[in-house]
Amino acid sequence: MGNNSPEVSNPRSEPQSDSQPEYLKLLGDRVREARARRGMTRKILARDSGVSERYLAQLERGQGNISILLLRDIARALDIPLEQLVLQGSEPPIDLTHTIEFLRRLRPEELTQARQLLIEKFAGVDADTRRNRIALIGLRGAGKSTLGAMLAERLDVPFIELDRMIEQASGVTLNVIFDLYGQSGFRRLERRCLEQVLERHPRFVLSSGGSLVSEPATFERLLTTCYTVWLRATPEEHMQRVVAQGDMRPMAENDESMSDLRRILAVREPLYSMADSVVDTSNHSLAECLDLLSKTLVQPAERT
Repeated sequence: MGNNSPEVSNPRSEPQSDSQPEYLKLLGDRVREARARRGMTRKILARDSGVSERYLAQLERGQGNISILLLRDIARALDIPLEQLVLQGSEPPIDLTHTIEFLRRLRPEELTQARQLLIEKFAGVDADTRRNRIALIGLRGAGKSTLGAMLAERLDVPFIELDRMIEQASGVTLNVIFDLYGQSGFRRLERRCLEQVLERHPRFVLSSGGSLVSEPATFERLLTTCYTVWLRATPEEHMQRVVAQGDMRPMAENDESMSDLRRILAVREPLYSMADSVVDTSNHSLAECLDLLSKTLVQPAERT
């Protein structure tokens, strides 16, 4: 009697989309880019994570621990995404899992449209409300604090610096917050303070921290509740302004400050580009920048 049952292939024997070296390189690139988005040196990441600088350097070079590959192989054998296997807390609702899988199949332009439709349907904030809440984003040195204060005075609305509010709420400086609580502790304070601003003020101009865009949940909250403007400048102007402020964070204790700044700006640019409008502050006086900023609130600037 012949065996007519269909042949079942072993998923582990099927060709994989990426080899082990390629996967480890991709993982290293992601760690390095995530670190750059948050403006963290490898030394700071080592301190906050408890992982040695030496291992982090190996990881970023694509020489991660073999256990990472074993975990990936287990996820593949189970036919589930690796992120689902290492998820902290309870599993997400089934509808959310299926929605994510549906969104993965969309082309980039369709994904943008889908996100906009979800915002319009469920964000609960109309266009007029967003227009009264102006949030300035961008790297340090773009002019958020100076131009933000000038714009708030022109519009006769409160000017709020989110970083200063975080310091007031915690009772210590940002440097101490990072030393005591690390990146994760700072992000919790940042989100809490943003929620307080949204709750207390119907109209305002807000200067956000340069790395806020690296925290997806907080940045999405900002995008859906405020009219966001990216104050853009060249890396050279950013560096000149930061030095003039006497503040070298996050490039402190780093001999490659300019290359780090360029890398941070490069990995954050796609996030900054999600703003409603863009104002380039390079080679413009403060008065010119203020006029450009005021005009874009009336007629949104074309993104470039």
